[in-house]
Amino acid sequence: MTQLIWLITGCSSGFGELLTQHVLSRGDLVIATSRNLEKVQHLDRAGAAILQLDVTHSQQGIDDTVAKAVSIYGRIDVVVNNAAYIVTGGWEDVEYEQLLSQFETNVFGTYKVTRAILPHFRERRSGTMVFISSLSGWHGHPFVGPYAGSKFALEGLVESLSREIAPLGIKTILIEPGRFRTNLLSPGNLQAVPSRISEYMAASQAHLDGLAKEDRTQAGDPRKAVTIIADLVKGEGCALGREVPFRLPLGADCYEGVREKCEGTLKVLEDWGHVIHSTDYDEM
Repeated sequence: MTQLIWLITGCSSGFGELLTQHVLSRGDLVIATSRNLEKVQHLDRAGAAILQLDVTHSQQGIDDTVAKAVSIYGRIDVVVNNAAYIVTGGWEDVEYEQLLSQFETNVFGTYKVTRAILPHFRERRSGTMVFISSLSGWHGHPFVGPYAGSKFALEGLVESLSREIAPLGIKTILIEPGRFRTNLLSPGNLQAVPSRISEYMAASQAHLDGLAKEDRTQAGDPRKAVTIIADLVKGEGCALGREVPFRLPLGADCYEGVREKCEGTLKVLEDWGHVIHSTDYDEM
């Protein structure tokens, strides 16, 4: 297969870091980005080109950075929107500014990076957009409303995008990881807001204790996940000879969570179908 050129956001750790290393090992080229270039120097030494990219910057600033990225190798074939973090806390405890910041990175930042690269893909009539969503894009777990909201929003935006750009030869892949052993739940990536309200305190603390216990003990192996992501993009390995789906959950927990949501939704449609169908105007 032709050597691909990847642009990946959020490469200082987690999926971004591991995907960069894996893609390089398969002979492709990577432009790895991070807000802090010091945190991706090891990827530079491994053979990746590195660029500073803060997805919360202005659209013009991101446009300029993406244009610089394109100039490195003359084109980009794959963009992986990976940069994200988690705000966890109850509705009455999380401030509006914290919610806005959550969306600024997880949703608006992804939107701006995607807008910056789309003209390049559209001109070439090719390219692959990869978006890293989450099980939280299916389930709004308690005390994770800001993060779940950002991932629900991302899912809707990306599903719409996929239908806009498919006729132009641009592919879209939405990855929905469950709980994988990255540092997403570590203090640097997790903004925890303990409840100050007596009715929520016990449940909030139990939630935070659970996250602390889960941090870097999750069942999911991120190296296996990034291998699958690369396979989907390249049409190799698990994707060889298969039609790549638009949306792919990853992890046993995500499989069960998505299945439970789908089965529950189907049951509502079955049990309430007569009510759902009763809202049209009566024929004269």
